[in-house]
Order: sequence, then structure tokens, then C-alpha cells
Amino acid sequence: MSSRASTPTLFATTRWTVICDAARGGDTAAVEALETLFSTYWRPLYRYLRRLGRSAPDAEDLVQGFFAHLLAHDGLCLVDRAVGRFRAFLLGALKNYVANEWRREHRHKRGGFATHLSVDWQNAETGLRIEPADPRTPDLFYDLDWAAALLDKVLDDLAESETNFDRWKPFLSLGSGRIPYAEIGKESGMSESAARVAVHRLRKRFRQRLRQEIARTLGDGARVDDEMRALFAVLSA
Repeated sequence: MSSRASTPTLFATTRWTVICDAARGGDTAAVEALETLFSTYWRPLYRYLRRLGRSAPDAEDLVQGFFAHLLAHDGLCLVDRAVGRFRAFLLGALKNYVANEWRREHRHKRGGFATHLSVDWQNAETGLRIEPADPRTPDLFYDLDWAAALLDKVLDDLAESETNFDRWKPFLSLGSGRIPYAEIGKESGMSESAARVAVHRLRKRFRQRLRQEIARTLGDGARVDDEMRALFAVLSA
């Protein structure tokens, strides 16, 4: 898959446009769109299957085969941007695929669909605690992994666009009253008031980017606030 430097950021278009590109099928743009979806959403789906008790090789096979199935069978054409959340569509479609398709000829050899993608399957095992098979627990953790994926995407984008982001990143998660502005200013060669303004602006850009990313997974932009509250509730649970 092309590097981030040569791949247009997802902020250049809506996620739904990428989905529709993949739904067309049969051309280079559709394949690239599906690769984009796969690269962004494979981890929550993979971890969902692992928590259902699937082995790591089976989870790899199923997730890769699932995305290939969506493209080959025009499954993405079923997406209705006017209703629901894309994350809910993906999970529901994956459940159907696992139930009906993975034992058939559509099950792809592990690595067959995405040998050219940079996918770190082993990393997806980090911190993964396999629970007893419980259809409720994996669904809840799926939302948690989805929220984490959104945050990671936003933080990665900010890391590319912000100078010395690693130094400033810790202050995104601190309450305003706990941020040592004087210390930040001293270390950064600026006044305390300048440090306060810099942190405030970074936090504002972070919230804007997060809202944009969430909006790209919804059919109704008016639901962004509700989705933000839902995802942060999952993260704080």
C-alpha cells in the first residue's frame, strides 16, 4: 500500500465517498478505496473475532475474506448513509459473513487479499484479553476499539501537521487545571501566557479533527455530538 505521504488524507473527502468508491467495484479507484477501509477498520473487527474465541489465524482469514467479500459481492452497496453508523454496518455485515461464508470457497488463504498492505496483525494482540464467549462483551469491546482507532487516526494526523507534537501531546488528555503552563513555557522558551495559548489552540485543533473524523463515519452530521458522547462514555467505562 502507498505510504501516508503519497496517499491523500481521509480528511480530503468523506468516509462515505470512499465507501461509495469501493461499492462501484471493478476499477483501480474501488480497490484503493477498499484498501483504505481495510487499513482503517481491520483492527476493531479482528479483535472482535478474537474475543469471540477465534484463533489468531482464523481471525486474520475472516477479516481479510470479509473485506474481499464486500467488494466481490457489492456488499458495500447496501450501506445507507442516511441511517445508522458505519461501524454498526461493518459489525453487522461481519457477523453475517462469519455465519454464512467463511467455511465456503470465499474464505481466502491467509495473506491472500492483503499481502501488499502494511498490516501488523501481531500488534493487534497487544493488550487483548480474551474473554469467555459472550456475544455482549465482544460488542462492547468493539465500540471501545473503534473509539481507540478514531483517536489514533486523529493523533497520527496531528503528529504530521504539528511541530514537536510528541512534547505537546500529553496535555491533550489533562484537565486544564492540571496543565503546568509555567513549566511548559520555560521548557519551550516562551512565556506562561504564550504556553497557555499554544495548548489551548492545540486542544481546539484536536477537537475539530476528532469531530471531522467522527462525522465521516455517520450518515447524519447532526449526530456528531451524540456519537462523541457515546464513544467517550465507552472510553471512560
